[in-house]
Amino acid sequence: MRRVRGMKAAALLLAGSLALAACASDEPEAGGGNGGGSSAEELKIGLAFDTGGLGDKSFNDSAYAGAEAAVEALGGTVEENLQTLSPNDDASNRAELLTQLAQQGFDPVLAVGFNYDEVIGDVAADFPDTTFAQVDGANSDGSKGENVTGLLFAEEQGSFLAGVAAASKTETDHIGFVGGVESPLIEKFEAGYVAGAKAVNPDIVVDVSYLSPAGDFSGFGDPQKGKLVAQGMYQNGADIVFHAAGGSGVGVFEAAVEAGKRAIGVDSDQYLTAPPDQQAVIMTSMLKRVDNAVEEFITAYADGSVEGGTDVVYDLESEGVGLSTSGGYIDDIQATIDEYRQKIIDGEITVPTTP
Repeated sequence: MRRVRGMKAAALLLAGSLALAACASDEPEAGGGNGGGSSAEELKIGLAFDTGGLGDKSFNDSAYAGAEAAVEALGGTVEENLQTLSPNDDASNRAELLTQLAQQGFDPVLAVGFNYDEVIGDVAADFPDTTFAQVDGANSDGSKGENVTGLLFAEEQGSFLAGVAAASKTETDHIGFVGGVESPLIEKFEAGYVAGAKAVNPDIVVDVSYLSPAGDFSGFGDPQKGKLVAQGMYQNGADIVFHAAGGSGVGVFEAAVEAGKRAIGVDSDQYLTAPPDQQAVIMTSMLKRVDNAVEEFITAYADGSVEGGTDVVYDLESEGVGLSTSGGYIDDIQATIDEYRQKIIDGEITVPTTP
């Protein structure tokens, strides 16, 4: 397992190196499952989305943005060098998506989400010469294959800062958390958020609710349910609600607009893609830089430097997680947020990963 430092700068350096190498040689290396190595023209990137697919304005869209940025930086085009697939309604075809991409010669193939945990290892074994990566899927022990890299995040650290922001801005000392699916991953968001809020105010009330139980992934794609749950929290006295619910988070924002309260987005800077009425209530977003992770992995593949059978971890120190500042709603508490951020980086605060 390794932690990423200065990933954006590294990606740019790698892209520059690739461009120089391409100019210097008329015989680019072929890709493969042992680290990659490919010219921009040869890149055939396969991206298998999680529940909600492209257009969720959150997790999947962030992965796509990273792939798009990598392709463009390497001199290719999205139309020629990138293929995306989304799961069916019950998401039972995840293995088929990865298999289809690998069979069609896409390399690398990226699986977006922990829901691919049960299938990616088998598919990777069937295609040992294809390089795979899984966002939110650990492979530090190599159990999924030496041709699979895990792209992981310290969600609890970014969520801690979201809790600090919520506790610093609440006027009722009562806030909420809406999780999409009750699972170890989403519980990291909850654990960090609650810990951050209580670090500021030990007596703060934090309502917690999940939209679907473990194994039922509908909670990531049900805006109406997200709205109903958030409405209940606002009615019960919460004035800020943080969601980690994928596409269902739109419902949380709608509830905040109707209640005249605040909300906190997740994964991407959701202020930037929200309509004006929702921008007025999105206080901040907990940034999970899936875009950076995907872009860096593809760039490393093109450079031939992918290390399979391991994990790459994106945390506060590497700016893999953090808080957005769009709208200026947390400008007045930035010093407090920065103080807690540094304490986490310095090891003075260890953020819990379970509630």
